[in-house]
Amino acid sequence: QVQLVESGGGLVLPGGSLRLSCAASGRFFGIHNMGWYRQTPGKERELVATITSGGTTTYADSVKGRFAISTDTAKNTVYLQMNSLKPEDTAVYYCKMVMDIYFITYWGRGTQVTVSS
Repeated sequence: QVQLVESGGGLVLPGGSLRLSCAASGRFFGIHNMGWYRQTPGKERELVATITSGGTTTYADSVKGRFAISTDTAKNTVYLQMNSLKPEDTAVYYCKMVMDIYFITYWGRGTQVTVSS
């Protein structure tokens, strides 16, 4: 069974930084892309950043220049470096993995990020 486990969330002051990690475990092969999404109460889950197996990245306009997504393929782990955090970045951040086969999708359970003074 494939599992995605996020870590690294927490409470940070505005202007601060956090690094989220998401480790994939279980039996699988052929990752198409991995990414981070976020959700706040009453709103739909939104894309933050994605990275393909070839290294192509995509970012939401709201995080460009502040966030950076990367992977460690040997560890099946995706990271999100978040800098210059703003209160509006407060959300539950979810990891997503999409496979090559049938674009089967897996989600993590999420990690809370709170940006507040």
